[in-house]
Amino acid sequence: MGRVKDSKKLSAKKRDSLYDMITHNCDYGIGVIDNRIIDEINILEATKLAMQKAINDLKYVNYVLIDGTVKVNGIGIPQKQIIKGDNLSLSIAAASIVAKVTRDDMMKTLHYVYPIYNWAKNKGYLTKEHIAMLRLYGPCEYHRKSFNKVGK
Repeated sequence: MGRVKDSKKLSAKKRDSLYDMITHNCDYGIGVIDNRIIDEINILEATKLAMQKAINDLKYVNYVLIDGTVKVNGIGIPQKQIIKGDNLSLSIAAASIVAKVTRDDMMKTLHYVYPIYNWAKNKGYLTKEHIAMLRLYGPCEYHRKSFNKVGK
């Protein structure tokens, strides 16, 4: 697998470099689900929907490898679930890098809209600082209200 591995095991600089290599040399799909839909259908169903969108975004697909145990319905393509797939499959590892960099870039953009939450630094994760800002200012329109510690 070489340099491409689980996105969580790479520095941001390395992920960005690999993201550029992957997106310039591979067909890839992106599936983004709005926070309101996540709140409505739950994170697991939203994950499946995002995967379905990413798969449908591809030009040609004849087989799908999925990290974990999630089964994606409605794609009409054979699929295989692989536990810890981002450590075992080059394709899954590459997908994890594309997903992480895409999400982090979305958080950086959101930082300019609502800098008080410091999304450029915390990437939307509930760090102590982020929780403190939620308590002080409350959630904004982009927060997942169903997410633990954000509140309804």
